[in-house]
Amino acid sequence: MNFFEHQDQAQRRTRWLLALFGLSVLVIVGSLGLMVWAFGGGTEAAAWTMGVTAGLIALASLYRAWQLRAGGGRLIAREMGGVQVDGNPTDPQRRQLRNVVEEMAIASGVPVPEVYVLEQDLGINAFAAGFAPSDAVVAVTRGALDSLDRAELKGVIAHEFGHVLNGDMRLNMRLIGILYGIEILALLGQGGLARRRRRHKGDIAETGGAIVSVTLIVVGYMGLALARWIRAGISRQREYLADAHAVQFTREPEGLAGALKKVAARYAGLNGNTEEITHMLFASDAIGQLYETHPPLLDRIRVLQPHFEPDELEGLRDQLNARVRKAARERAVDGMQHKREGTLPGGEAVGDALGGHPALTHILGAGMLLAAIPGPLAWTARSEARAVEVVLYLLLNPDFEVREQQLGLIAEAEGEARAQAVRGLLDAEPSLRADLRMPLLELAFPALRRLAAEERVRLEALVERMIHADGRVAVFEYALGRLLARQLGDVQDPYTASRPRHARLDAHQEGAHYLLALLAHHGHPDDPDAARAALTAGLGELTGALPLDATIPEALSGAGGARAWANVLDRVLDQLDGLRLRDKDRLIRAMAVTAHHGGTVGVAEAELLRVMAASLHVPLPLASDGLVDIAGDAL
Repeated sequence: MNFFEHQDQAQRRTRWLLALFGLSVLVIVGSLGLMVWAFGGGTEAAAWTMGVTAGLIALASLYRAWQLRAGGGRLIAREMGGVQVDGNPTDPQRRQLRNVVEEMAIASGVPVPEVYVLEQDLGINAFAAGFAPSDAVVAVTRGALDSLDRAELKGVIAHEFGHVLNGDMRLNMRLIGILYGIEILALLGQGGLARRRRRHKGDIAETGGAIVSVTLIVVGYMGLALARWIRAGISRQREYLADAHAVQFTREPEGLAGALKKVAARYAGLNGNTEEITHMLFASDAIGQLYETHPPLLDRIRVLQPHFEPDELEGLRDQLNARVRKAARERAVDGMQHKREGTLPGGEAVGDALGGHPALTHILGAGMLLAAIPGPLAWTARSEARAVEVVLYLLLNPDFEVREQQLGLIAEAEGEARAQAVRGLLDAEPSLRADLRMPLLELAFPALRRLAAEERVRLEALVERMIHADGRVAVFEYALGRLLARQLGDVQDPYTASRPRHARLDAHQEGAHYLLALLAHHGHPDDPDAARAALTAGLGELTGALPLDATIPEALSGAGGARAWANVLDRVLDQLDGLRLRDKDRLIRAMAVTAHHGGTVGVAEAELLRVMAASLHVPLPLASDGLVDIAGDAL
């Protein structure tokens, strides 16, 4: 099952969830109405009670959903006491965490998420939150950093990326809003009962209000129990699936198994009330409960290591407790976290790259690309204050006159100091390797997403002017501008960006043809026959039959370096983003076959594939080797 099937399944589960939620509300509303009628309130009073209750539940759920929609994943992380990890942490543990997250994001083709550490939580746990990859955050507890080595930490992060790619995050966020709406009745009942205890000094049985409060508590928790049972049934299988994907990503089951053993040997609990987000966590402390959202830890371990015996946990528990206590003492003395060494696991590469699930080669390849980025550029990209400079540096034209014109545009829009800082990056690295440009841009996205609204508007306008400074649009310039606009646009409204789409490919054949023709043309700009052959192969994959005539539009081939193709591509991608998932699956595979035709995927083709996939809200691994492998399978 690949990305598209997982997302489609997640959408179906969401519809079932809403139906079951409606059933829960009906049970609650009907029970309250029945109790009012039984106490002699009459039919009219029962009807009013049912109407008010239904409205209250709906309003509470909508209010919590509005909060989550406005705050996204970072709201959950901050409510849990998370501290954001900046782009260039000096602490070794945080730096290792950020490196692992960046490797996984670039390898899988999703935007690099914001990273948080729950500093006050010594249990071993983590979660991913958000409505879409564009607003995702990954949070890890202090206990996980102190207890896990690099391979184990990578297994935990890969598990959370499994939730991101499987469409679980949006479902999890909806669960939070739904449960809040049902729980509000019980909370109101508890509050009313407590106030009456104080007011009547414990003589609450004589007041009619006390009966209402008790009724709210009983019915509210009855409905909440039903909703939690629904949540548990949905969540348990998703955890097994995320574990499976973590092994697929890393090809190192020992890493994930080691992390699960350490959770079992120690504990996974978090400070404060975690009931609202328990279904989002990597692991849960509860065992054998009807409403438990996670499979038993021992069962998860045995899936990875069938011969595991629980006796192994005894010695591990003492070691972990001593390790965590030592790390806490060192932080108290040094004012910083203790450094731990880790190793990068090896193994054979398998996986469905087109499904957004990277194989080990993609993760290793992403790690090598990140390591190859010159230090000053990587530091600047991760800096919240200076990430804009990396974007502008990447757009500098190799022609001296055009470049000086661009630096003048920067000085005019951002000030002379910013222009000089960009010039300094150019002096430090006059010619960046072409295959490092996209990873460097990816590193800057977390900082760019935190720009103020007016800064985002100013940056997008400046980028547009710099792209067109020479009257042409290169492939990378288009990819940068489109990806930047997509990132900054999605972060403003991630809920809408992740909404289900329902358009059919049959109604957009012309746009799909243009997409494949553009890939074929830029893959073989000097060989029209090879371009037509690539287009033919792509159309064959798309339709299931080789076309009799596959021609590259004259307007496209004649305007390959001018503005025309970019403007048309913008419109086409906006239309095709409305396709349903199964049709996006067909289109992405056809794109991969087109790019692969001829045996290699060039930098321009890889950049076009990346921006096209991102515009369709589909993750695609950055490394071209992964695309070659999958396209070859499709052939």
